[in-house]
Amino acid sequence: MAQLKDDCFAFGGGLVPLDDALAAFSARLGPVRDVETVGLLAARGRIAAEAVTAARSVPPHDNSAVDGYAVYFADLNPDGETRLPVNGRVAAGHPLGRAARRGEAVRIFTGAPMPIGPGGTQADGPDTVFMEEDAIPDGDAVRLPQGLKKGSNRRAAGEDVKAGGIVIAKGHRLEPQDLGLAASVGIDGLKVYEPLRAAVFSTGDEIRDPSDDAPEGCVFDANRYTLMALLAEQGCIVTDLGILPDRREAIEGALLGAAGDHDVLITSGGVSGGEEDHVKAAVQANGAVDFWRLAIKPGRPIALGTVKGTAFIGLPGNPAAATVTFLMVARPLIRLLAGGRVVTPARFKVTADFDYKKKSGRREWVRARLDRREDGGLVAHKFRSSGAGILSSIVESDGLVELPEPLERLVAGSQVDFLPFTEMMR
Repeated sequence: MAQLKDDCFAFGGGLVPLDDALAAFSARLGPVRDVETVGLLAARGRIAAEAVTAARSVPPHDNSAVDGYAVYFADLNPDGETRLPVNGRVAAGHPLGRAARRGEAVRIFTGAPMPIGPGGTQADGPDTVFMEEDAIPDGDAVRLPQGLKKGSNRRAAGEDVKAGGIVIAKGHRLEPQDLGLAASVGIDGLKVYEPLRAAVFSTGDEIRDPSDDAPEGCVFDANRYTLMALLAEQGCIVTDLGILPDRREAIEGALLGAAGDHDVLITSGGVSGGEEDHVKAAVQANGAVDFWRLAIKPGRPIALGTVKGTAFIGLPGNPAAATVTFLMVARPLIRLLAGGRVVTPARFKVTADFDYKKKSGRREWVRARLDRREDGGLVAHKFRSSGAGILSSIVESDGLVELPEPLERLVAGSQVDFLPFTEMMR
């Protein structure tokens, strides 16, 4: 397991724009896991450890896009119907077995290779295919209408993938369609990074697991379960360290025990430096911690550091803020440690139905749900409360309205960028 330098998260003072932070992550962090080769089905959700090059084209030969008749365009009557004898049959996987001749039609089926010509190549063979529903069988011949363009219904070799081209980029998270593309060029296994191993814990004498009772003054632990599920969505192998008491020796022991066989340690809250916040001291005693005062809301600040060379991420304690900062900050960092790339979530334009004030120089995310208007446009409705501790705002929203740093006042009816949760949790 690769180790990180204690200062790999260090950054200058003051508020840091999110884009600058992500650029710094990309420059300083890389994969901490080894590479292994797995079968295609086992590769789903994993990170490609090398670029994959196609050894053959897809399709490997020119073929028919329809069931019909392959002909030479030059044999067609430009002023009327053409009648040609049908002298052969080509099905997928079953070539004609001879060179096609001028003045004849060849019955052909979808996916079947276009016949070769007298020169032994497809380049001088039939070049056009009539759909069977447009053709009229006439005994041993077929009658073809005028008006079809040269090359119609013929798919070119390499139309999908060209031999020698890259079909999967290094650092790409593999989706089902990527596995199909790899299979289409004859690849049955892929080199991927081993899954990132993450340990999650909560601290606080007032925190209780949902399986226990919560006496007066105590609360159930929501963040730990949210974070473990989010990490699992990122392909991590997750260890639950449970709830640690507000004692430095207990926290330090748990961190040191987990650092040896994990790649990232994650908590929420408990790192502010108050008398009962022992996480910061435990991390500093065995590595380093740096507070990144990011110019964002919700979520400032975020604690990043290392424990014995293992990455540490301290997220805000408020549940909604912890979720948003995981998606926008921790997720890209985790993807880099896993061998992937920082991928900007897709944004699309919607109409805001609310007014909003914000500070200049800070990026803000407003939780919102979407409705479709009668004209098909999408409207974003702000959740009724913007409190950072309201986890139901995540559940009842479809995503985040993103308000850029320069903006100070949003007026209802304005176009805004919207980030769907479904996109950010991939």
